[in-house]
Amino acid sequence: MRRGMIVKFEGDLWRVHEVEHQTPGNLRARVQTKLKNLRSGTMKDQRFRSEDDVEKANFETKDMQYLYSEGNDHYFMDMRSYEQVHLNEEVLGEMVSYLVPNMMVTVDFHDGFPVGIELPSAVEMKVIETTPEVKGATASAQRKPATLETGLIVQVPSFIQKGETIRVSTEDGSYLERVNR
Repeated sequence: MRRGMIVKFEGDLWRVHEVEHQTPGNLRARVQTKLKNLRSGTMKDQRFRSEDDVEKANFETKDMQYLYSEGNDHYFMDMRSYEQVHLNEEVLGEMVSYLVPNMMVTVDFHDGFPVGIELPSAVEMKVIETTPEVKGATASAQRKPATLETGLIVQVPSFIQKGETIRVSTEDGSYLERVNR
């Protein structure tokens, strides 16, 4: 089970928002999750044991390009048929912070309606604001906050400058590497 996955549980569709794998001492492994009901929008903390059977929801997926946002709606286009769909910010949740125009994502459809997206494991984003590099700080692994083009704030190494492009993990929002262009 991973963050962003849609599962069928208690007869409803739920998006996994947080996942924590736990193996306490000599007890059986378990997974502590935070789930969001796609129909009602309610959140639920749920613990699954390793022997629990959780069904991944059956749905159709399409590779689509993220176009733009307008208010709380985010628009995606199928590059084959040019069909456009939109998803509300409530459905997308924290994934909105990783959406960069023209990026490809997988849109999940259930009964013909879009219910969510699957992001790539990492995205490239431009640093729009960060503090200047501190001279002599290269010997230690100091980190500093950087604001990216989507408004996401990540901790980056001190050598990262404003205007540079970096790769960020969509799993946990961590800095992965600088992108040389």
